[in-house]
Order: sequence, then C-alpha cells, then structure tokens
Amino acid sequence: MARTAVVVALPHAELVAVSAQLAEAGYEAIEVETADDLEALLNQRRDIGVAILDGENDFDRTLEMYALLHEEGRNVPALMVVAARALDRMGLAGRAHINDEYFTRPYSAESLRWRVEAMLIRAEVLPDGVRGGIIEGEVAGAPNVSGDYRRGQIVIVFNPKGGVGKTTIALNMAALLQIRKGQRVLLVDCDTVTGHIASSLGMENVRTVADAWTEDLTTGADESFADIAVVHKNGVSVLVMAESPLHTEILEPRRVAEAITAARRVYDWVIVDMHPDYGPLNQVIFERADKIIVPVTPDVPAIRAAVQFREVAVELDIRERLAMVVNRANSGVSVSDMERIVGMPALAEVRSAGMLFVRAANEGRSAVERFPKEKVIEDIEELCERMIATRDPSAAKTGSGFMGIFGGGRNTNPSVRAS
Repeated sequence: MARTAVVVALPHAELVAVSAQLAEAGYEAIEVETADDLEALLNQRRDIGVAILDGENDFDRTLEMYALLHEEGRNVPALMVVAARALDRMGLAGRAHINDEYFTRPYSAESLRWRVEAMLIRAEVLPDGVRGGIIEGEVAGAPNVSGDYRRGQIVIVFNPKGGVGKTTIALNMAALLQIRKGQRVLLVDCDTVTGHIASSLGMENVRTVADAWTEDLTTGADESFADIAVVHKNGVSVLVMAESPLHTEILEPRRVAEAITAARRVYDWVIVDMHPDYGPLNQVIFERADKIIVPVTPDVPAIRAAVQFREVAVELDIRERLAMVVNRANSGVSVSDMERIVGMPALAEVRSAGMLFVRAANEGRSAVERFPKEKVIEDIEELCERMIATRDPSAAKTGSGFMGIFGGGRNTNPSVRAS
C-alpha cells in the first residue's frame, strides 16, 4: 500500500513526539501552523492522507483548517484533539459522511500513530475483485459497507478456559467499533451453552438462529444472518445461535460457517464469541476466521489453556491467526513474560475493571457506552485500532513493531495505555 503524508498541527512538544512515531511507521509528517500554511500545502500535494488538528487550544484556527480539508472536492479525514468534556458530544462523529475521529489529552504518541494507521487503511484499502464499491459478479444495490464495499473481517474471541473475559472483550470491541469508529458490526453469540451476550445488552426474547432456521423449514424462507440479527440501540447487530443447548440440532456446523462467511458482505466486522471447546462447530468456524483473539488472564489455569490452544492451532493450521490479549493486565505480570510463556504475540492489554463491566451489563449496555472516559475503554479502543490496522496484511512493516501481530515475525510488547 502506498505511503502518504500526514499533516500535524499540534504544540511543539507533541509535534516532535508524534512526528517521530509517524516517521518510524514510514509516514511523512508535515508541520503546519496556520490555515494559510495548510491551504498552500493542499494546493501543492495530493498525498495528504490524514490531518491531526488541535481543537482544544485554538478552536477557531482548527475550524479554518477543517474547512480546507473538505472543500473544493477534497475529503481528507481529520484526527482532532478535543477537550474531555466535549468527547461525549462527539460520539456520533464516526457515523458522519467524513471519517473524522476525536481524541483527548493526555494521549501517547504511539497510540496516535496506530489511529493514523487505522484511518489510512480504512480510507485506502479495497480488496481484489472490488470495483466502484461493488463486488464483481454481485448485483448493484446489494447490501454493502458504509456505501463502499470492503471485505468484512471474521474475528473470533476464544480461549478453551472460561472466565477469562471472552464475552466482555467481544461485546465491548463490537460496541466501540460501531459507536466510535463508524464500522458496521455483527456480534455473534456462538456459545450455545453459557452464552449471555443478549442478556448483557438487556435484550430479551431474542429470535435465535435455531428459531429462524426451524421456521424456515415450514415457510421455505432462507434467511441470512443479517436478516435474523437484532439491532441493539447502540447500533451493533446481535445474533444468538440458540436459547438452549438442547435445541441446536438444526445448527449444522458447515451451514453456520457458510452463513458467517456470507455476513462479511454486509458487515465490516463479524465478531464471534465462542464456547470454550474444540467441538465440530468451533473447528469449522476456526477455518473461516481472519483473526483469533485469545484473552489470557495472568493466572496459571488461563495460561495453560492458552498454551494448549496454541498447540491445537498448529494441528489445525491456524497458528498464524492467533494473537493474545492480556486481560486484567495490571496484575504485576509483564506482557513480555506472558508472550514468552504463552508463545503468542500480545496484541493489546486490557486492565482490570470488573465492576464497571458488571454495572454496565446490569443496565443492558456496553461499558463503552456507560463509562466512555474510563481508562479501560482506552484499552479497548487501542485494541480496536490495532485490529483495524491489521486488516490489510500488506500494511505490516518490518522493523517498526508491527510485524508479529497476526502473521509471524518478531514478538513485540505493545502497551495500549495512554501516557
């Protein structure tokens, strides 16, 4: 993927730190101080991919710059720092026509680099076989993603041990991608035994896949997962496989896997929360996954289960799709030690915040909605940014700390916490 330039309009100390991170990632950081500077630059160059603006210290100047980014046929996304008190009011910005994003101080230069990476990939990457927003061979006007088709990603959240935070991470990743990143998300509860995504989101009497497919035997309908899914008030489409483990005969594994694969034509992300087993249903979904996130808590049973899964993944030929998320990370065990012991690269850390997740679930909401300013939500956001940035394998950069995440290479020790 061709590299682009990034405009940076931040105070000097922040400019230096952010520019260094962007340079390490292979981007050209260009400082601008005034709207006139930006206008001259935009007239000279056509390779500006993102502009980082300061909407907190000099809002009038930022408004002038923002207008320049989107006038005269331009559509340059802005990544804008805003006051923390204003962030809640920006919650729908990711759904706007222009893919602008917002962040607050304090922040880390590294985290900003990942956000720029993700924004550029979303703006630039279209898979082979896509022309003008339509998949070759598909009918124009068929459902697509945000007006221009991108092949959705199937992300599995799995660990063969229960109680490590699979559902919490899957649910809040889905909410953050939908609410803050403007992505269209299908959240699938594939745990037919102990799954509780719908109840955690306050959704009662949800029509399940087992219900729909049983009805289809009589009606002759052939409903897709997009047809069956129920949209939560936060915008995430939620799909439950079955209400009871006693009524799953109709959920033939291969048919489920085909339906999940087909859902990528409608959604940016299909996030699948799975039961902790190696049964036929899970194995066939493993085959279809683009990424497999393995939440691991810093305790011996969870670590042993992750090591076991790593070994099973080798037999299933899915090892390169695995990446660990260190959950409840502020427990005194270093990420590098976890990577060494488990034998997986750590994609992110998520600090412990159990009661926040419990309180949010009791209200039928994600923690992203209920506690948007908490540090743990910053962790979830950084995890999502790194997932977005790995959608295109060609975006991996040797020597920059990017290899090792979903695709081999050297292990890294990324920290997702804001400074």
